[in-house]
Amino acid sequence: MTDYILRTPEQLSTLLQAFRKDAGMTQAQVASRLGVTQQTLSALERNAEAVSTGRLMRLLAILGVELVLRKDGPAAVVSGSPSGAPSDQPW
Repeated sequence: MTDYILRTPEQLSTLLQAFRKDAGMTQAQVASRLGVTQQTLSALERNAEAVSTGRLMRLLAILGVELVLRKDGPAAVVSGSPSGAPSDQPW
């Protein structure tokens, strides 16, 4: 298992294309499984930072990719919660 660290939204586009190719799938094949057109998937791969979380999760599942979130460095403030614990506020 290899980890890929994303530091910018633009890196996601490159990785999604690479994961699709590594899975041996065409855009048309992935698009069909995702329930979108090939043109929509192409646009998604070019502009991945704009994809919804739900669609991204479905796409990653199709590609056999697992999303892992790992805290790096000191505790972060999450939505106004100084303890870093998730608050009840939507983002």
